[in-house]
Amino acid sequence: MIRRNTRPPTSRHSRPQIRTYIKPESARTPVGHAYERLKIPPPKEGVIRIVPLGGVEEIGKNMTVIEIGNDIIIIDAGMHFSTDDTPGIDYVIPNTRYLEERKDRIRALILTHGHLDHIGGVPLVLSRIGNPPVYSRNLTVLMMRKRQAEFPHLPPLNAKVVEKNDVIQCGKLRVRFFGVTHTMPDSMGVIIETPYGWIVNPGDYKLDQIDGVVTENEEKVYNIFDEAKTLLLLSESTNIENEGFALPEIKVHQGLENLLKKVRGRTIIAAFSSHITRLAKIVDIAQNLNKKVAVDGRSMKTNIEVAVEAEFFKPNKGTIISIEEADKYPPERVVVLMTGAQGEEFASLNRAAQKTHKKFSLKKGDTIILSASIIPGNERQVERMKDGLARQGVKIISYRTPGEDFVHATGHGNIEDVRWLHRKVRPKFFVPIHGNHYRLQLHKDLALELGMSEENIVVPDNGSIIEITDGGKKISMLKEKAPAGPMMVDGFTVGDMQEIVIRDRQMLAEDGMFVIVAVLDSQTGKLRKSPDIISRGFVYLKNSQELLQHARLIIKRTVEESARGQNPINFDFVKERVTDNLSKFLVQKTAKHPLIIPVLLSV
Repeated sequence: MIRRNTRPPTSRHSRPQIRTYIKPESARTPVGHAYERLKIPPPKEGVIRIVPLGGVEEIGKNMTVIEIGNDIIIIDAGMHFSTDDTPGIDYVIPNTRYLEERKDRIRALILTHGHLDHIGGVPLVLSRIGNPPVYSRNLTVLMMRKRQAEFPHLPPLNAKVVEKNDVIQCGKLRVRFFGVTHTMPDSMGVIIETPYGWIVNPGDYKLDQIDGVVTENEEKVYNIFDEAKTLLLLSESTNIENEGFALPEIKVHQGLENLLKKVRGRTIIAAFSSHITRLAKIVDIAQNLNKKVAVDGRSMKTNIEVAVEAEFFKPNKGTIISIEEADKYPPERVVVLMTGAQGEEFASLNRAAQKTHKKFSLKKGDTIILSASIIPGNERQVERMKDGLARQGVKIISYRTPGEDFVHATGHGNIEDVRWLHRKVRPKFFVPIHGNHYRLQLHKDLALELGMSEENIVVPDNGSIIEITDGGKKISMLKEKAPAGPMMVDGFTVGDMQEIVIRDRQMLAEDGMFVIVAVLDSQTGKLRKSPDIISRGFVYLKNSQELLQHARLIIKRTVEESARGQNPINFDFVKERVTDNLSKFLVQKTAKHPLIIPVLLSV
């Protein structure tokens, strides 16, 4: 009889040991059974509680909770993609444990706009907090329905369309909306009315302005704050370190139009698929110039389909063609819209750059327009992609290319946009959001510069519990914190993944693994044969025979000494000793820390 006692190595396709299965809502263990209930007191009568659960120690996975009396309103439920700190993870969503314990009081989830850092976590978040109604404008709701379709096992989306200037009732709270300028159409700000004044969250925004002069229409939008009493402003901090006003999108439209008129040959434009305003303008310019627009990339196709469905724009019949049809027309009559401005491995433009695209190939004389800035951290992969493009004889135009034609503008306000908003809204209290800590501190400095008292400003972390007390006269942060550890989506599952799993993956990525297979005599505790060793990503076995010989001696001595006198053998104890001793030896000899996996078989 052979008894196996091991933790087998994991892989991208088979790793049941590291996944936390998420049960359907109806079958999940009630809160308090899986873990102890949070020891956070409920807000007292008349107290307003604000809990940022995401977006204030990073850029992404934005989520803010407003709790007043018996009513909870959530603003946004975003995601961010995996980083070097979370290898193998698909993406990360906010921690929902605080809300799971209070799901019976959640009145609404309000989405400010359709970018993934604001809606990406919605399907999974909703399934954990009781599936409350979701409010947003038409385009965002349509995008959410598309995303929800990717999760057919979860409850259907209970979505309600609102428009700017609408007012809704959520429990005892009145909530109103106002339109804001952003790269995503139908973006909106949120106002929650309280007995002490308004709580204002404009979402992601910049000003519609030219040379610092705000347009008349934009002024009208923000005139609602002229006579209002604003208790609290929750405002984004993404571009707080950028001087001046953000470049208006109309300048980009003009720049792209000039380039499409001047370029001889095919024009390939790579842009964020979520910049729908810009994509729609490119299609409009192209059809006015009698050009065809070939669209490639799943997210690009989906978002354009949604924008057309929402009647945000109506291309002429035949203007948009498939990527396979691009070669049927003269090069000067073709514009190609592609994903991949960030050099993503499997995005359309990168596949074209590496000559692995099955349906499209670049030609000498093509012009590539990268209509996006480089997200920090993506610099090297963008450079590699540009090298691949340049080797094929194409011309590359980016936001850094000298010239008068702008090809990209941010959707977030720079410091002057933010300063204008503060002066217009005139809040009593201020909490900066949407940014890592140093950006939040810079935003605090701006508020101080504008005359706000320091005691009226709170710079939070994810999970900070902020309360406005004393009849709206004081703001402070509790010593307690809501759980804010990232919820990691890994394949079809989501969970608060244990630190050991991530550490194992980092070790595998950096130093590889060292697997030991040893067969013990269950009666004597002696090895039946020399242990087998498997190495992946650590050392090349054929060139490391001396190292392996010493390793086998250490394994044999450790196993037999640890198992001596045990009946039955404590395999966990033996494996721990083997791992410790072998780890010390390998570090001394190689200065590396491979993941050591001992497999012990008893016969």
